[in-house]
Amino acid sequence: MRFRVLGPIRMTPATPSAAKPRAVLATLLIQANSVVSTHTLIDELWGTEPPRTATTTLQVYVSQLRKALLEGAPDGRQPLLTRPPGYLLQVGTDDLDLLAFEALREQGRAAHAREDHAEASRLFKDALDLWTGPALSGIPHGTTLESSAIRLDELRAEVLEQRIAADLRLGRHQELIGELRSLVHDHPLRETVHCHLMVALYRSGRQSDALEVHRRARRALVAELGVEPGPVMSRLQERILAGDPQLAWQGDSGPARALRPPAAAPVVRLPAPVADFTGRAAQLALGHRFLAAAGPETGRVLAVSGRAGVGKTALVGRLAHEAAGQFPDGRLLMALRDSGGRPLDPPAVLSTLVRRLGAPPAGAPGPARAAAGAPGGTIDGADGAGLDEVLYARTRGRRILVVLDDVVSEAQVRPLLTAAPDLTVMLTGRQALGALEEARHLVLDVFEPAEALELLTRCGGEAVRAAPRDAAEIARLCGNLPLALRVAAAGLAARPHWKAADLVARLADERTRLAALAVGDLDVRGSLLAAYRQAGVQERLAFRLLGLAPLPDFPLWSAAALLACPPPEAERYLEELVRGRLLEARPAPGRLTPVRYGFHPLLRSLSLELLGAGSPGATDRLCRAFLALARYADHRLAPGRDRLAAPVEPPAGIDPHELVGEAALSWFQEESAGLLEAVRRAHTDGLWELCSGLAAASAGYYEAGAVWDDWELSHGLGLDAARQAGDARAEAVLLQSLADLDWQRQLPTAALDRYRLAWHLFTQAGDRVSAARCLSGEADVLLGQGRVPRAERGYVRALSGARTTGDARGAAHALRGLALVALREGRSEEALARLAECERWARRTGDRRWQEYALRTTRAVAAGAAPAGRPLEVRPGMWLLSAPETAPA
Repeated sequence: MRFRVLGPIRMTPATPSAAKPRAVLATLLIQANSVVSTHTLIDELWGTEPPRTATTTLQVYVSQLRKALLEGAPDGRQPLLTRPPGYLLQVGTDDLDLLAFEALREQGRAAHAREDHAEASRLFKDALDLWTGPALSGIPHGTTLESSAIRLDELRAEVLEQRIAADLRLGRHQELIGELRSLVHDHPLRETVHCHLMVALYRSGRQSDALEVHRRARRALVAELGVEPGPVMSRLQERILAGDPQLAWQGDSGPARALRPPAAAPVVRLPAPVADFTGRAAQLALGHRFLAAAGPETGRVLAVSGRAGVGKTALVGRLAHEAAGQFPDGRLLMALRDSGGRPLDPPAVLSTLVRRLGAPPAGAPGPARAAAGAPGGTIDGADGAGLDEVLYARTRGRRILVVLDDVVSEAQVRPLLTAAPDLTVMLTGRQALGALEEARHLVLDVFEPAEALELLTRCGGEAVRAAPRDAAEIARLCGNLPLALRVAAAGLAARPHWKAADLVARLADERTRLAALAVGDLDVRGSLLAAYRQAGVQERLAFRLLGLAPLPDFPLWSAAALLACPPPEAERYLEELVRGRLLEARPAPGRLTPVRYGFHPLLRSLSLELLGAGSPGATDRLCRAFLALARYADHRLAPGRDRLAAPVEPPAGIDPHELVGEAALSWFQEESAGLLEAVRRAHTDGLWELCSGLAAASAGYYEAGAVWDDWELSHGLGLDAARQAGDARAEAVLLQSLADLDWQRQLPTAALDRYRLAWHLFTQAGDRVSAARCLSGEADVLLGQGRVPRAERGYVRALSGARTTGDARGAAHALRGLALVALREGRSEEALARLAECERWARRTGDRRWQEYALRTTRAVAAGAAPAGRPLEVRPGMWLLSAPETAPA
């Protein structure tokens, strides 16, 4: 075992020494393979008064655990994952003693059910051998760990009692007496232990000792609790007094079996299991562990949540079908919406369940029994009166599994759970029912790619098997959503004349994708629309507008721009959409925006479909927000570079200094995909000025990061936008930037053409600063071709223009070029002088990269490390790997 919680907390290879990290580990292990929320962990560590730094401190503890866990991981995989709204620790049955204990307990119960008592005894003993002390000992307990420790110790006692019961069935009564006397001493109020001891003594010929056990137990119960022994213990005393021969051991039958209560007729009302059920091995295992351990003391509610179409009902239906042996009194599934999709109110839920359960079992208490089935009784209950009592009567003492499908809220099911404390319940719903007391939660997500392909292959027939690459693309376009995959596969199976590539083509356009995912009464759009319609009016509007947000995800500020509201208000809408599973919250630790949001691909398709012709105003607001932030970031990264950087007012509540600050490069790295998407969208919507401005503002980042493909794409769109708008200056700015890209890609002819055209346009527009900068760019190309004299003349002209206009950046560029020329011709002293002047001009720009470049190159030249013919840094971060041969001037 790698982890131990059945005793002192232990982990191999090394247990954390500090108490709080051990408490975090224990809380994650108690709910292994399930998401544990950040709030739960904080409550566990600090109770109701956490420090202001609680979240940060928790992240430190998690980081320490991750490091320790990775060191002990045999396959090098990190088992502790971030999963909204907290963390998930993945462990296998062989890794955690608790999982092994639960598995052995379940196997023991199954052996007992088939009356293989020797096997049951062995399995229960193996389960008990895993314990090394009181559960979860050696750490401070908060609410979660305290209740878990109580539950586990109770489970241990239960398994011990079950092992003793199995041993009694095997005739081991005499050897059990000593152990049972010790247990009676340690647990004087546990009636089951006293009953086992009474039976063991009676079978050993010690009738009087057995009756004395009853007398002592009765005195303890009356003194401590003020109650008499229960009916089982009282009935056992009567049988011992009467010398009941059925109590004597008669082989593997008889006495214990005689104590069983009469069974009521089972109620089974489950839909047929889903054909071709695929994957979900981990979730099924968790569900089976829950069902095996479910009970009033150990927890009896499993809440399965997830977005529409993710397969919640299929999963719980499968679990219910496979749990027949554990619930002999019944299993049923009940939808909590009517045929029109309206949620049932709590009285209707109670009334429906009472009807489904049918007649009450024999021995139901009087009032409830009369209401449940005696003449004149009723369960119609328009006012709901008495339904809770009826339900209690029909479920008391019975092992029944109820699946409540499509639950809307905690209030809808809480009366049922209160009225029927003996029921085991599985719930499904789109929203996580976080306020439901003592529920265990399982969040169901889309399939892993391998599972998605397996489902497509099993359901889609030859068309899928013949084209595995197209099948993978279908799965990707369906977002690995199980319902969409089933519909896609059914569509192919129903149309033998289609190939998988035909479906790929129909799914390619996200605005019409949902139309291709409908076959008969299977309709992905309808399922997604049901979730959409459950949202409020403002949330539905937000859902539609957010379809315009950048891919693959977006920060809060872009949502605020699209929704035309301050960020706090936008965050409320976002969180409501996340709660309704219409949007995803994606933690981004260590980034400028620690939480980002995104759509499942099919939900984004629904959003765009519902938006229809779009909202030009929303696109305009988003692009203006991007432009304000990009220009601010570009100014921090390369002050004075962007010649289109006229002031732009960001939307209300969006502060570039707050969002970007000093981390300009990080901001560009995080938002580059969204920035490129904004350029595309601005071009599509004919927002020419915004399109060219956004492209120009990103050039500094593209150059610094050598992001060539995005550079070319965004500037191609921006250049077209500038020409569409007839903006010659914007055209020139983008041509100059594209010439820089050509130069880096070693396309000298294209670079020279673009520099010269840009120079011509700048000159016509009277922009002498930019024209001079084009001369430096052209000279760079010439120098790279070995045309040193022409390059030198270009740098001299550029320097003259920069000095005349006071352009510090242009002067630094030109002086850097003249230093390279001098170095190329062996004039090191002149190169050093040019570099010193370059550094002075660079300091005036405020551009640290250029200052550092000048100083770095100066040191290299002074040390003789940059002679002609050696690799040389010709601009910040750009190297000429080998000096070209001298070409004609």
